Amino acid sequence: MESTSAVAALSALAHPGRLRVFRLLVRAGPSGLAAGEIARATGVLPNTLSANLNLLAAAGLARSRRDGRSIIYAASYDRMRELLGFLVEDCCGGATEICTPLAEIAKRACVGDTVAC
Repeated sequence: MESTSAVAALSALAHPGRLRVFRLLVRAGPSGLAAGEIARATGVLPNTLSANLNLLAAAGLARSRRDGRSIIYAASYDRMRELLGFLVEDCCGGATEICTPLAEIAKRACVGDTVAC
């Protein structure tokens, strides 16, 4: 991942509402959630939610698909992995014990979800 892409992704996440939506999508898994479900779960007004989802999508962190009359949004796990990898790529100057807790957190988060991890 290039620095400009990382900055765009981090910028998209640097808002409490967008971060909350992204974390909800990550928890929802690859099948995603309908926009209405996201609005109900977050309590965000539809126009604000739409803007937040558009910014997450523009940064590559979310994707959408139409399912009948609904638009389903899902986290882009590949992009999330790229961003996380970029952030820890040169972690700790070889002192792996510093980054080991990150690996343990990732392992716990991925239990039973091989598609996302």
